[in-house]
Amino acid sequence: MKFYKKIFLILLAVILLSAPLRTEVVDRIIAVVNDEIITLYEFSAAFEPYRKNIESTYKGNNKEAVIKQTGDELLQRLIDNILIEQEAKKAGIGIIVKDEEVMIVIQDMLSKQKLSMQDFLKSLAREGNSIESVKKDIRGQMMRARLLRREIKSKIVVTDEEIGEYYNKNRQEYEGKETVRIKQILLLLPPNADKTIKAKVKNEALQLQKRVMNGESFDLLAVKYSQGQEAAQGGDVGFIGRGTIIPEVEEAAFSLPVGQVSEVIESGVGFHIIQVVDKKGAGLKPIAAVRDEIKTKIEDEKLDKKFDEWIASVREKSHIEIKK
Repeated sequence: MKFYKKIFLILLAVILLSAPLRTEVVDRIIAVVNDEIITLYEFSAAFEPYRKNIESTYKGNNKEAVIKQTGDELLQRLIDNILIEQEAKKAGIGIIVKDEEVMIVIQDMLSKQKLSMQDFLKSLAREGNSIESVKKDIRGQMMRARLLRREIKSKIVVTDEEIGEYYNKNRQEYEGKETVRIKQILLLLPPNADKTIKAKVKNEALQLQKRVMNGESFDLLAVKYSQGQEAAQGGDVGFIGRGTIIPEVEEAAFSLPVGQVSEVIESGVGFHIIQVVDKKGAGLKPIAAVRDEIKTKIEDEKLDKKFDEWIASVREKSHIEIKK
């Protein structure tokens, strides 16, 4: 969910602070958050991966402005995380985050970074950090997430009326994609065919169509006479969607009922006879089938809004001083 992503945005930076800073940082306090502080060294260490990424990928003319804006946003996230942790402590939450839960998070993040635990521990040691320190940071993040779940998610209500309104406004999202499965007998026209040759090939197609209608096997006739690439499979083209085949064939395929054989269809490549084998996907998904999906979408929107309101209220009642 969106607001949980906000909480974990800096988690990777916290864990992978093994990248050394470009220069020695003369440490000082850059922010005061109630009775806690953020130092320039802490901020610079967290910001270094972001700065490197901007310098290596950004191609615009206002790189310094982008770096500054990103730094300001990161500092605000650091401040917000401290505020959330302080609120969790004040609430006196008896939430126990087990060591196994913390290790699952670490293993997952190392897996995504394709980094072994051994290499990770060596990296921490080079920077004077420890696995216990990292685990403490993650445990704090998980505790804060659980606080937000209690403070915010528990207060979110999504009504049936809201679900119905969303469904009606976004009906196009729930229209199933129509596909049709066909078999085809195709007689190709040679390049630059004249009227005589066209008439001859068309007559052959008409005779084949008549044989199918008289009860002969479409599959066997396709294997024997069709010049399409699917001939060996009894002419089975498989499921096709709109806009994927020759328009003249598409029109017939989507208009014919299942089981019916078409008349001879003329196109720019030759003459076609098709049989509709199956259809699926047409029509609107019923609201019952998408209710949970819609509820989650609405819930996410409300959670994001509620988080912004909640953290703004926490900032308002806190003493925050930025000295940067």
